[in-house]
Amino acid sequence: MTLDLRIFTEPQQGATYDDQLAVAQTTEQLGFSAFFRSDHYLAMGGDGLPGPTDAWTTLAGLARDTSTVRLGTLVSSATFRHPGVLAIQVAQVDQMSGGRVELGLGTGWYQAEHSAYGIPFPDKRFGLLEEQLAIITGLWETPVGEKFSFAGEHYQLTDSPALPKPTQPKIPVLVGGGGPRRTPALAARYGAEYNQAFPEIDTIGARVKVIEKALSDVGRGPESMVQSVALVAAVGQDEAEFTRRAAAIGREPGELREHGIAGTVGEVVDRLKALEADGIQRVYLQILDLADLDHLDLIAREVRPQLG
Repeated sequence: MTLDLRIFTEPQQGATYDDQLAVAQTTEQLGFSAFFRSDHYLAMGGDGLPGPTDAWTTLAGLARDTSTVRLGTLVSSATFRHPGVLAIQVAQVDQMSGGRVELGLGTGWYQAEHSAYGIPFPDKRFGLLEEQLAIITGLWETPVGEKFSFAGEHYQLTDSPALPKPTQPKIPVLVGGGGPRRTPALAARYGAEYNQAFPEIDTIGARVKVIEKALSDVGRGPESMVQSVALVAAVGQDEAEFTRRAAAIGREPGELREHGIAGTVGEVVDRLKALEADGIQRVYLQILDLADLDHLDLIAREVRPQLG
C-alpha cells in the first residue's frame, strides 16, 4: 500500500470559502486523496481576517464544487454541535458529495474560541465525545423504519427516526487524542482511523503499537484501522525555496525540519518513508499558506512519485 497523502488546512487563520475551494479543487486535480479542514472559530495568532468559516457549511459547498476528492474534518469538536444535529449534517453532506465524507471528532481544546462565541466549554469533555460517537454511529446504523433511543449522562434521544441516512454504507470515523487508555479504547470501538496530531516524531511508532494493542483487546486486527498522522508541511525544490516557504508561514527552518514534513524534496521523502516504517499509512499535510498552490504541485510532482 502506497503512503496516502492528504491536504489539511486551517481556515480559521484567515480564508474565505473561495480560498478553500481553490485548494480543494487543486487537491483534486493533483490526485491527492482528500481535502480536510480544521473545525475552529478563532484564529490562533494573527487577526484571522476575513473571519472564520463553519466547517460543515464549507464542506457542503465543496461537496457540490468538487467531484472525486474525499472531504472531512480534522477534527470537529464535540462541544460545537449536538450529536443528533451533527449526524444529520454529516449524512446530508455525504449525500451532497455522492458518498465522499469522513468525520473526524474530538473533545475540543481551544477554550478561547468557546468564550468568543458563547459556546459552553465544560472542564470534562471526554464523556461528551464518547456519547456523541455512540449516538452518531447509532443513528446512521439504525435500519430505515426502526427507531433509535439513547439515555446517557449528557444526551437523551427518544424514538428518533434516525434519518437521513448517509450515501456510504459506513461513513469513516476518525478518532484522535493522546490519552493512554480511554482514547485508544474509544478509537478501537468506533474508529476507522486513528490520527496522531502534531506528535513528536520519535513518539509516533510507539503510539501506533498502543493503538494496535487496543484493537487486539476488542478482537480487531491491525489491518482494520488506518493509522495516520498530521504534520505541518513546507517543501522546497531547493534550500532557498524551502526557506521562503518557511518564512511565509512564520516558522524557522530548523524547527520545521524537526517537527514537520519539511525541507528539500529528498529530505521530505526520507521523512515520509520513515513514518511509513513506523506503521503510518496516511499523512495529513498541514498547508498553512493557502495561496501557494505551487506548493501542492511540487509535492504531487516531486515527492509523491518517490513513495511506495
